[in-house]
Amino acid sequence: MKGRSLDTDRIPAVWLVLTGIVSVQFGAALAKDLFGQVPPTTLVWLRFAASALILFVVARPRLRGRSRRDWLVVAAFGINLTVMNWSFYQSFARIPLGIAVTIEFLGPLAVAVLGSRRLLDLLWVALAGMGVALLGLSRTSLDLVGVAYALVAGLCWAFYILLSQRTGRRWSGLSGLSVAGLVGVVVLAGPAIAVGAEQLLNPRVLLLGLAIGLLSSAIPYSLELISLRRIPPRLFGILMSLEPAVGAIAAMIILAEFLSLGQWVAVACVVAASVGATYSARQARTPP
Repeated sequence: MKGRSLDTDRIPAVWLVLTGIVSVQFGAALAKDLFGQVPPTTLVWLRFAASALILFVVARPRLRGRSRRDWLVVAAFGINLTVMNWSFYQSFARIPLGIAVTIEFLGPLAVAVLGSRRLLDLLWVALAGMGVALLGLSRTSLDLVGVAYALVAGLCWAFYILLSQRTGRRWSGLSGLSVAGLVGVVVLAGPAIAVGAEQLLNPRVLLLGLAIGLLSSAIPYSLELISLRRIPPRLFGILMSLEPAVGAIAAMIILAEFLSLGQWVAVACVVAASVGATYSARQARTPP
């Protein structure tokens, strides 16, 4: 584990976050492509089961000697992860993936605004918010239930940023994430089996669930947990402004959900805000 930690420390935290963003959005697009075969709830549970198994084997968390506070934090993290992912899958099962990510992004954007103390950071957040508004308002007919699920996912995403950081402080390495994943497996087991027991016996579905678990959970959450030990929640929230753009691009490539000109303008605003926020944060850390 020491060797892995040192190798990860050599990679800038910003690149860890960006890699996680690409991974989770392409995993989501792949999942949506399977909704005709597997119910969203079952697919979320399969994703949690695959990623939890992988992370538990890799992390080998130490469970003995933990304080009550440790267990409360990791349990809250696991429940939040479960609700966030379940509501997000329910959302983009009803509305386009790019729009679902856009609405969900209101959560980390709120964290970025509340945590900012520099005027320049607020300007970057405003630019990202303008991009989100353009992307979200470019389509007029949206399923209100899907929008509501996306808002719930956004609220959970805001709590995810804070709980992930607290979990990383109390549980070394990836152990907290692996335990949180097991919490999700237990919470969703009943509903997932009730609506999709037959699909869970299909080897192809199980294999695809493993791939989605890697792309959407194991890889991005591990990278984000590591990066949140090294950057503040405010900067992490601003970097998350890339999520709507990457989600829309992934949907275009995998699902053929193409962007209009107005949506491309929105993507440009979000990307510019993310690049500007990252650059200004780096400049602020550089001594004169």
